[in-house]
Amino acid sequence: MTVIRTAIVDDEPLARRNVRSLLKTHPEFEIVSECASGGEAVSMLRETQVDLLFLDIQMPEVNGFQVLEQLDSERMPVIVFVTAFDEFAIRAFEVSATDYLLKPVDDKRFSQALCRAKGLLEKKDLREVERRMLALLDKRDEPVADNKYCKRLLIRTHARVFFLQVEDIDYIEAQDYYSALHVGAKMHLLREPIKDLEARLDPNEFVRIHRSAIVNVKRIKELRALANGGHAVHLVDGTTLKLSRSRWETLRQVFR
Repeated sequence: MTVIRTAIVDDEPLARRNVRSLLKTHPEFEIVSECASGGEAVSMLRETQVDLLFLDIQMPEVNGFQVLEQLDSERMPVIVFVTAFDEFAIRAFEVSATDYLLKPVDDKRFSQALCRAKGLLEKKDLREVERRMLALLDKRDEPVADNKYCKRLLIRTHARVFFLQVEDIDYIEAQDYYSALHVGAKMHLLREPIKDLEARLDPNEFVRIHRSAIVNVKRIKELRALANGGHAVHLVDGTTLKLSRSRWETLRQVFR
């Protein structure tokens, strides 16, 4: 039996444990490394021979795409993305990635991904692996389907996974590597930095008013001048947010 050297890269310990557990029923796949960050993965891949890589995309500091960018194409393993992206992004991965797994991963889907990866490795079609990865990197920022900006976000909690319509969000606050999405009286955490999320939102509908806040333009009730010469943004639900001086002109342009 040919051993397939396998590595797992994910900043979430639970996600790594889940993949590790699923691999136990497939003895031909030998786990040679586990990494908790993109930077750690780059160092590992430069020193360790890996045939198959389970790679998370959304990781702080160095994400999955940046890991691939730093790899020598001649040492490119077969990649299976483990992602929490919504279905629009997944459609793009389907074209070029070896496979993808949507969190939380289920047994049947995992086995299908292993079969697909094993087929490529048995053919030793590494040129095809390289071609797929380079194509994916080339088009990762292209609009998917007919929408340049995302219309809904995938939210994961301990109890469930569900889609949140972007238009329902009142405002967004930065919380380290997370974004706190405020929807009425509820708050949902999205494991994505606010800077990255901002790039996926329509600037005509969502405006960055501060380095740590984005607002839904339709939720703005009024702007008020402050005693110190600054301004505050008041939303229809009564929330008050600080408006950065450097963001004043951007917000003003939206209301022209």
